[in-house]
Amino acid sequence: MKAKILIAAIFFSGMISAQQTKTDSANTKNIEAVTITKQVFKKQSDRFVYDVANSPVAKGNTTFEILKQTPLLSSTDDKTLRIAGKNNALIFINGRKTNMDAESLAQFLKNTPAENIQKIEVITTPGSEYQAESSDGIINIIMKKKMTDGTNGNLRMSNSQNKYNASSASASINYRKDKLGISGNISTSDNIQAQEYTLKNRNGEYSNESTGNIDDPNKNLGGYINIDYQLNDNSNLALTWNSWANRSYDSRVDLFNISEGPDPISGLLEKKYSISRNRENARSYNNSLNLNYELKTDTLGSKLNLNAAYLNYRRFQITDNRTIFSNAFGNDLGLSKQTIQDLPQYINNFSGMVDYIKKFKKDFTVSVGGNYNKTKTDNDTKNDTYFVDPSRPTKNEPNHFIYDENIYGAYLTLEKKLSEKFSGKIGARYEITNSLGTSDNSQNPAYARIERNFNNFLPYLSLNYAINDKNNISYAFSSRMRRPSFWEVNPVRNILTDDNYTQNDPFVKASSVYNQEMTYMFKNSYFLVVNHSFVKDQITQVPLQGIVQYANGQMGTKNELRYIRTNFGDRHELSAMLGLQKSFFKQYWSTNFNIGIQYNKNKGSLSMDPTTGDIFPTYTNDISSTSLLIQMNNNIRLDKKKTWFLGVNGFYVDKQQIELGLLKDLMSLDLNLKKIWNNWTFAVDVRDVLRTNVVEIEDYQANGNYNYIKNDQFRRGVMVSLTYNFGNNKVKKVRDIESASDAIKNRTR
Repeated sequence: MKAKILIAAIFFSGMISAQQTKTDSANTKNIEAVTITKQVFKKQSDRFVYDVANSPVAKGNTTFEILKQTPLLSSTDDKTLRIAGKNNALIFINGRKTNMDAESLAQFLKNTPAENIQKIEVITTPGSEYQAESSDGIINIIMKKKMTDGTNGNLRMSNSQNKYNASSASASINYRKDKLGISGNISTSDNIQAQEYTLKNRNGEYSNESTGNIDDPNKNLGGYINIDYQLNDNSNLALTWNSWANRSYDSRVDLFNISEGPDPISGLLEKKYSISRNRENARSYNNSLNLNYELKTDTLGSKLNLNAAYLNYRRFQITDNRTIFSNAFGNDLGLSKQTIQDLPQYINNFSGMVDYIKKFKKDFTVSVGGNYNKTKTDNDTKNDTYFVDPSRPTKNEPNHFIYDENIYGAYLTLEKKLSEKFSGKIGARYEITNSLGTSDNSQNPAYARIERNFNNFLPYLSLNYAINDKNNISYAFSSRMRRPSFWEVNPVRNILTDDNYTQNDPFVKASSVYNQEMTYMFKNSYFLVVNHSFVKDQITQVPLQGIVQYANGQMGTKNELRYIRTNFGDRHELSAMLGLQKSFFKQYWSTNFNIGIQYNKNKGSLSMDPTTGDIFPTYTNDISSTSLLIQMNNNIRLDKKKTWFLGVNGFYVDKQQIELGLLKDLMSLDLNLKKIWNNWTFAVDVRDVLRTNVVEIEDYQANGNYNYIKNDQFRRGVMVSLTYNFGNNKVKKVRDIESASDAIKNRTR
């Protein structure tokens, strides 16, 4: 069911700066109170730093909610995070990228208490030391470091009510004794992801309309354990294990379909009614193990880092897709067609990484390193279609698709403080990618062997000038590449209705991303960020619809709609964002306010389904749009004792052109009331108070094609949470290490 929900999820992948996406993964430990200092938000070298330590903002909150309230960060779908002017944001913890797939990450961040955050770093233009999959931006969460031996932790429970009730609970603990540090977390949640759809498309005399609901139950259980041991004064050894499991049984799609068009024999206009009744059982497991060795080589801060990691990802998915004859009132008149799909996926990855940072006197740093990733994905798909009509034989379409990938990378960066006011960083990364996709039983011989070998040289430049104590200006340029996720190259068809489905593309290639950014900050409270991003051969989902000319030359007899995941032209994004991060009235009122403009330009066209060779009327997106973006987060202290707080948060996203058409405006108003009593925090959150965060996309093509999507994910709701912190709050935080396989893990789903 999650693959089908991509129709909605991709709407946010190309959205403006007021959003946050893939996401990637996150591990979070305990998080402690946060006090807003005089320089709560400032620019440091290649990153923005949001100091949230010692303020009540974090108490009783989740990590996800704190990230949404960080300047330059936002979320419109309450699932993904985005940096202003960027498409993607990767989540790091203490410099270590998190390990979960996107679905698990969202659950993890929402289930983890936010009491231990020291500060949040927003790296809008990552340097060459980050692997190329760190395409658009990095959110690095720095945890507090405790100074004495002992034990501490926290417990958190929450219950929320949207369309359905949901609950979650988590427990975290930190222990330190002399040279040994151990930290662990376990969290669980139970929810039903509900969606309501309206899908319309037409082409000439043919039209289709589908309306109905998707209910996707999810049970999640996950956790981590970190063991860190100080071998001597200069070296540390650490072992990290992360695990996350998801079970989604009895996911349901129920859509009522109306199709209209001329009868292929009589030519008379006729209406047909049907019901799409799809059921799915799925479960997935994500386990990763990382071994790290760190050696400090001098007193200036030079160090060597070695990492070896193993990742195992497994997903099992069985779908039962049924098309039911119906009348105009939606009554069940009997089975027409049934498709049973078995869609397993296995991913195994071994990764190695070495980094050496050499610091010299006079503020000069050289960083050099390399990485190796070896990944194998195995997708043994079964696809059997049964027809009630005895004249139509059963259709069997198995496909055992194996994808092997090897990546070799090396980088060099030079960083120098040229004067008290001026500093710069320059670097480059070189990567070699070899991939091979094979299919031993596909119905399409083109899948038999797909081999790609390519090299990439990726330069980087960052300059920072502190004009004086109050004014700072900086510029950065980076070139990146965005490799397709492993599921995107697996040629699987995910059925929504009889004439409406998504299709992955094994021929999709990596896209190139070029970013430029200029930043001006005044008094560490006001900022202006101007960003330009160019994506070549962007990977997205394209709607092809109409009467099909099949690869064998035959013409179809009805209107079809396929959402094809493939490369689709180029995209320009230009944005300018003005921001304010400041406290007023003796810190009774703290506000984070952003307002900006974004210009989007998509240029692409597609007429052939790359997976089958079938020809459709050409789909073209050569339209630009200019949009207004507004985001606000307000924290109001209601009493002198600092125990009652009111939060008023929201966003507005103007209509804009994305890959699928014109996305209509989105907005949301969220309210929060919080009470702090000793070690307890009680909070009530009301989300999307006005129920205005509903997606609508409309697209008109010059050839007469029309496509409309409305997706309501029932985001208005109430959540009640209770958090308890216990133990010695001065416990030293266990050292976190970047895993060698982190750049691979975000590509699992």
